[in-house]
Amino acid sequence: MRILITNDDGINAPGLAVLRDIATEIAGEAGEVWTVAPAFEQSGVGHTISYSSPFMVSELGPRTFAAEGSPADCVLAAVHDVMKSAPPDLVLSGVNRGNNSAENTLYSGTLGAAMEAALQELPAIALSQFLGPEIWDAPDMFEAARVHGAAVVRRLLPRLETRGAANYRLFYNVNFPPVPAAAVKGTRAAVQGRREGTGFSVAPQLSPAGRRYLWIKGGDQRVRTAPGSDAETNLDGYISVTPMRADLTDHAELSATEELFG
Repeated sequence: MRILITNDDGINAPGLAVLRDIATEIAGEAGEVWTVAPAFEQSGVGHTISYSSPFMVSELGPRTFAAEGSPADCVLAAVHDVMKSAPPDLVLSGVNRGNNSAENTLYSGTLGAAMEAALQELPAIALSQFLGPEIWDAPDMFEAARVHGAAVVRRLLPRLETRGAANYRLFYNVNFPPVPAAAVKGTRAAVQGRREGTGFSVAPQLSPAGRRYLWIKGGDQRVRTAPGSDAETNLDGYISVTPMRADLTDHAELSATEELFG
C-alpha cells in the first residue's frame, strides 16, 4: 500500500512523526509512505487552496516533500505532481495537535486535506489529538493517537474501499481523547457536535510602535457538546469517529425550501 501523509501543523510537527509511524505500520514492509506537508504551520486554513498564486515544493529526503502551501495544496501537489505516476492508495492527515471536533472541523486544515483527498477520489482519514490537563505534561501528549491510531485506521479501511452512491466520497474525522493511551475507554461513532456559547473571536493588541492588531482567539475546548457527538465523546474518554462528505446541503430543509419557491 502507498500512503500519503500530510498535516496542517507543518512538516516538522511532532504529530506528523506520529502519523508516519502509524502509516508505516499500515503500509507494511512492502508498502511506501510518502510525505507532502506544509513547509510552515497552516492551522486554521480549512480547505483553502492557493488558487491565485503558485507555490514551491521542495524535496527534503526520500519520499519527503515540503510545500509552501496549504494542506489541500499538499494533496493536490502529491496527486498531480509528486506521486503522479502512481497515486496513493490512502491519504492520512494529522496527527493534529489539538482536537478537530465540533466547530473546529470547519476551520481545520487537517480536515481540509482529507476533504481534498476525497474530492480527488481517494480514501482519506483525518486524525487529531484532543489536548487537556491529563496529558499536557505527559512525556508523549500524542500517546493515545500513537497507540490506538493504526487499529482505528485498519477498522475504517474496508468502509473506504468503495465510493458509494453519494455524489461526494466518504472520508473520516477521528479524534483521540485527552487522556493517556491506557485510559482510552474505546471507540465510538459520533456526529459532529457544537460547543454552545463558545467559538472563535478576536482580541486587540497594540504593538510597541502603537499600531493596533487583532489576534484570533479560540474558545474553551472543554465545553461539552450534545450526547453522542464528537467532543462529548472525546471528553468522556473515547475515540470519536465521524463519517463525513463534502456536501453542505441541509437535506432536511430542502423540501421546505422548495415549497418557498413553488
